Amino acid sequence: MSNKILWIAAPAMLALGLGLGFWFASTPQTSAPSTIPPKKSDILFYRHPMNPEITSPVPAKGEMGMDYTPVYAGDEQMDKAPIGTVKIDGVTTQNIGVRTTKAKVEAMSHIVRAVGRVDYDEQNMVRLHPKIEGWVEDMYVDKTGQWVKKDTQLLNIYSPQLVASQEEYLLALKNNKALEKSPIDTIRKGAEQLLKSSRERLKLFDFPAHQLLELDKTGRVKKNIHIHSPAEGVVMKIGARNGQFVTPQTEIYMIADLRTVWVYANIYEYELPWINEGDLVEMQLVGIPGRIFKGHLAYIYPYAESETRTIKVRLVFDNPELLLKPNMFADLTIHANPQSNEVVIPSEAVIRSGSRNQVFVVRDKGKFEPRLVTLGLESNGKIAVLEGLKAGEEVVTSAQFLIDSESKLREATAKMLESMSSDKQTSSSKMQMPQEITHD
Repeated sequence: MSNKILWIAAPAMLALGLGLGFWFASTPQTSAPSTIPPKKSDILFYRHPMNPEITSPVPAKGEMGMDYTPVYAGDEQMDKAPIGTVKIDGVTTQNIGVRTTKAKVEAMSHIVRAVGRVDYDEQNMVRLHPKIEGWVEDMYVDKTGQWVKKDTQLLNIYSPQLVASQEEYLLALKNNKALEKSPIDTIRKGAEQLLKSSRERLKLFDFPAHQLLELDKTGRVKKNIHIHSPAEGVVMKIGARNGQFVTPQTEIYMIADLRTVWVYANIYEYELPWINEGDLVEMQLVGIPGRIFKGHLAYIYPYAESETRTIKVRLVFDNPELLLKPNMFADLTIHANPQSNEVVIPSEAVIRSGSRNQVFVVRDKGKFEPRLVTLGLESNGKIAVLEGLKAGEEVVTSAQFLIDSESKLREATAKMLESMSSDKQTSSSKMQMPQEITHD
């Protein structure tokens, strides 16, 4: 039974224990002897110095001439410590370079770096379409890149439809003047309503207020309608030229106010817990050396990009000098808000093995206990521990892999001894059972 358990447990421990087993076997043991030396009768068996799978009930030597290591009963029951606890004397601890540090409660900060692309502020963009059909005449702004102010006259459009609407308005105006003193209330109100409807129709066609005022004064129909800029900004696109026939589907101008720009960037999933809307952002561009632009993170999009597995974010920057131009690439630094009141240890203190994360806690001088922990955010060589460790506890930060190897060997040996003890108790109970006597 015991040999079967050894064959199951030992191969898993072989790779981990090989390095430390060689160390302990080849290094002279200079530790001070204990007060009461172990008795020879306390030796359970002898273990091969290089292959813990091989054991012997009597002293033996390996292929390289090294003595088998004795395994004592007391080695696996140190003060009833948790399984896997390792006890190493001070000299060996120093020789293998064991270093420790205490877990602390402190704030964790993080800097997220990304590459961004400058784009228009969508809230300050205007795409101008005429509300009538007609022919373009007299273009006053005919070059992209021009800066225009609000209400700047851009071009004129001749529209027969608008000419007809003006004539209807002038007729309604004359009719209202002729009937404004009518004693019949219905006729008087009908004339007023007709004038109001005609005026409203011109406004819906974006007939400029100054042309409507001039129409009232002169009573003469205007051939062209003036198209004015609805906002201040840079002309980014011109979709019509002199003599061109345009309809409401024609985008004749695109105007963008570049004094504020948006910057898009992609953030990796593991950095997403760090960032929040409102975080400070710094930006540098190759085309503008020596300048650092400061903005903020305005929005985190609620979906991930399927191809890159990143999350898009939108940043906002002021651009009063118009140095930032759409489609420029930039280097971004997002200063995430600090995470406070976290139990923090160095990242190198954690032994990651599959789905388990483990640290070695110093229980006493030379005694190291393995402990599973639940980890949180990681940054700048430090990691937060959510469960399994308290502030002030001391953890191993160097040579913990050697200690882990010995810990796993001790754990396997403890399980083997437990199985052997169980087998002995079972055999003893069978021997003590009374034999049934039968009579012929």
